[in-house]
Amino acid sequence: MKYSHIVFDLDGTLIDTERAILPSLRDTLEELTGRHYKEQALTFALGITGADALKRLGVADVPAALTLWIEKMHKYEDAVSLFVGVAEALAKLREQRLALGIVTSKTREEFAHDFNRFGIGGYFQTVVCAEDTAEHKPTPAPLLKYMELSGAHRERVLYVGDSIYDSQCAHAAGVDFALALWGTHDPAIPAQHRIQMPGHLLSLSGDQK
Repeated sequence: MKYSHIVFDLDGTLIDTERAILPSLRDTLEELTGRHYKEQALTFALGITGADALKRLGVADVPAALTLWIEKMHKYEDAVSLFVGVAEALAKLREQRLALGIVTSKTREEFAHDFNRFGIGGYFQTVVCAEDTAEHKPTPAPLLKYMELSGAHRERVLYVGDSIYDSQCAHAAGVDFALALWGTHDPAIPAQHRIQMPGHLLSLSGDQK
């Protein structure tokens, strides 16, 4: 197999958080501004840090707004779930002795809240969160940090994600990109591979789907 490291985005790739992120962001903005926001107008926030999303929205006190957003997220936490087939695919990829990692725009606190309850953390040797780099997706910084921490060579890394930010990050880092079609809003995002479901990652090594 060409790749020895399979690195995953989190939201929209491993876990389905859209039904928690967008309504909680909407509620946060409505409390702060008194204005009504349509969730469709907030989808740009999927795939970038919460701070960057709030800055783009013109929020004055970003740290306070982030705290409020996390509080609002608790109301929707039951809507967060693993995508179908993720746990099984991860187990089989590890059986192939592949190194698995995560590069996410979430903070460590957000990552722990949204991810740890699913019991798949043991599959991942290296996790890069928002605090680990000064710059974030779509710049290459998070993937470059992953390679620094893991010792991986870029030609041996495959990044799996659902957003244009993920694709741009991978391209800028010189890393191949696989588009997670099960979680994306845009199937035309540039990618070396388009994966219909998590188990299809195994086909890149010639293993069964």
